[in-house]
Amino acid sequence: MAKIPEEKINEIRQSVDIVDIISDYVQLKKQGRNYFGLCPFHGENTPSFSVSPEKQIFHCFGCGAGGNVFTFLMDYEGISFQEAVIKLAQKSNIPLNIEHGVEQKSQKTSKEYEQMIEAHELLRKFYHHLLINTKEGQEALEYLKQRGFTLESIEKFQIGWSLPNWDFVAKLLKRRGYSLPLMEKAGLLVQRNNGEFIDRFRNRIMFPIFDEKGRTIAFSGRALDGNEPKYLNSPETIIFHKSKVLYNFHHARSSIRKFQQVVLFEGFADVISADRAGITNGVAVMGTSLTEHHALVLRRMTDQVIICYDSDDAGTNAAFKAAELLQQHGCQVKIAQMPMDLDPDDYVQKYGAEKFRNEVIDGAMTFMAFKFLFYRRGKNLQNEGDRLQYIEELLKEISKLPRAVERDLYLRQLAEEFSLSLEALKSQQRQIFYAQKKKNPQAWKPKTNYIAVEQKLLPAYQTAERRLIAHMLKSEEVAYKVKDLLAGQMFNIDEHQIIFTYLLAYYEEGYEPNSSQFLNYLRDERLRAIVAEIAMIDVEQEDNDQVLQDYVYQVIKQQKMMKIKEKEVKKLEAERQKNHLLAAQIAMEIIELRKSL
Repeated sequence: MAKIPEEKINEIRQSVDIVDIISDYVQLKKQGRNYFGLCPFHGENTPSFSVSPEKQIFHCFGCGAGGNVFTFLMDYEGISFQEAVIKLAQKSNIPLNIEHGVEQKSQKTSKEYEQMIEAHELLRKFYHHLLINTKEGQEALEYLKQRGFTLESIEKFQIGWSLPNWDFVAKLLKRRGYSLPLMEKAGLLVQRNNGEFIDRFRNRIMFPIFDEKGRTIAFSGRALDGNEPKYLNSPETIIFHKSKVLYNFHHARSSIRKFQQVVLFEGFADVISADRAGITNGVAVMGTSLTEHHALVLRRMTDQVIICYDSDDAGTNAAFKAAELLQQHGCQVKIAQMPMDLDPDDYVQKYGAEKFRNEVIDGAMTFMAFKFLFYRRGKNLQNEGDRLQYIEELLKEISKLPRAVERDLYLRQLAEEFSLSLEALKSQQRQIFYAQKKKNPQAWKPKTNYIAVEQKLLPAYQTAERRLIAHMLKSEEVAYKVKDLLAGQMFNIDEHQIIFTYLLAYYEEGYEPNSSQFLNYLRDERLRAIVAEIAMIDVEQEDNDQVLQDYVYQVIKQQKMMKIKEKEVKKLEAERQKNHLLAAQIAMEIIELRKSL
């Protein structure tokens, strides 16, 4: 790619707010001067990921990741520095005047991967064109309209239609220069026993599946002619992993951020129907149970989740498991109950969008209220055995509730429903609580939302070096003052000395003090992470020469201590060799060094 001028990079960096950019990927909450959230670079349930709007940098106290707005995009999306610059330039409407076609793909991305993405993008446009603009697609278009789909929905979700021909797509891809065996690996074609390649999707309404960047990675095709299966999905490929994809996440991200809530559906058709009803923060799993990865992705965006699955046994069980998983990841979960034999798509068709929003989504119950219904299934509560089992199951669940008010509320509900003594229920609930706590102490530790910042107890000289660098990042004058105070001595930590050398070079080239800009100046990822961490140190109250002198003293003192240790080893060696004159001479040198401490 043609080199982007440094001035243009700085213009782009200054035009965006790192908090706004990162908020598209992580739910951030203000705490003091900084914002905190769950780190997107490692799994965690307690926020340790910090973003500084003042310094325009981020740092994770858990895994050590850190940098500025460019490095965040590079690390999160796996793109190059130039691609991150271009992405932010487009977001800020800043022209780069780079010729079309000079962009190079990230070195991390394989050629096969990119060709699969390109082929899916081509077919998404082709299928959509067939549905909207051709006679052949009219039957499919009319079917969708009868099902309540609007042209706006069809456009937004890029719904299309595939021809009934056996090999039209195979021939199209071949003409465009794609390898047919690779397209078979991509899930777009099927190879017959005779070696011939045919289209996987024929005479089907085509629903494209997008990744979180909005790229087409798979399709789901609904049969129009009664063929089985009713829905035919792309197989797993190197670009499509069902356990990692949430349908509509790329569209819903901004609404999730706006409403601080996500609605989780069981299938993509439900998401589209809900979108027509004004529920724009809906996502869905892709024919699989909710996974750890799904839960992590959702938790980074919000801690408020409404689950809206079908009300049959399979849907109810799936909702329960999904809610438990999300709760383990720190989410507040509600369950939107659908009437029996209706999925969200059917409900919107039958009762309309407004009723779906007001009665189903807004009327969602707490997870605990859902458990009252869940454990009731299949039991005859007139039967004493079933009734006792039901009460005990609920007492176990009530014992897991963190707040006393919640526990009291649900215990009173049980007592009232079955005409039981509240004190007896409380007594049994406490017995269950302590029995479970003894069995698994870790599971019963109270959850906290406080920021988990690991307090590293560092040696005095290392703390001194870090705080000196923090001061130097804020002031060119201080940087040169520290250089004079060191008088040719070096930092004890190699990385700190390298950062110090780079920082002096940065100032010598005429740059102003700016932590975020200095991170662009550094090309080593390890050094950038260290600088991001050090830049987060608050040194506002230490702005005087005496503090700097004290820190420099600790740096030089460590070097003298190391020399003393080296001389003590040499003194012992001289004594071992019975060279008493040399041993006495070294001892005098050690005494002089100790005096200078």
